[in-house]
Amino acid sequence: MTDPIADYLTRVRNAYMAGRKVVEIPSSNMKVAITRILCEKGYILSYKVVEGEPYNTIKIALKYHPQTKVAAIKKIERISTPGLRRYVDVKDLPRVLNGLGIAILSTSKGVITDKEARELNVGGEVICYVY
Repeated sequence: MTDPIADYLTRVRNAYMAGRKVVEIPSSNMKVAITRILCEKGYILSYKVVEGEPYNTIKIALKYHPQTKVAAIKKIERISTPGLRRYVDVKDLPRVLNGLGIAILSTSKGVITDKEARELNVGGEVICYVY
């Protein structure tokens, strides 16, 4: 696998499209950080890192609207790829859907959202957009 973050995003996207309640994904520090942000911002219900024999996994409980069963995440897309890294300065930080969505960035302060990056006055690599 050449891009584990794209695999992570695709597994979450496919689980939402299939109507799954829980999805299991192989764990890494970057994936746990992205999952933590998704949980804090209300895009997923909860998550748990499960210690396993060959490798650790992340169990993610997906979030849907109670009556209409519409997924909480409309779109989740990879921006920076291994073949084309996308770095932005603090003055060029993206605004997703005019502030309604989030951009997840990898910065010197850790994996944070675009709003937190503006507050900390740091730029970094744009990992993905979520809305």
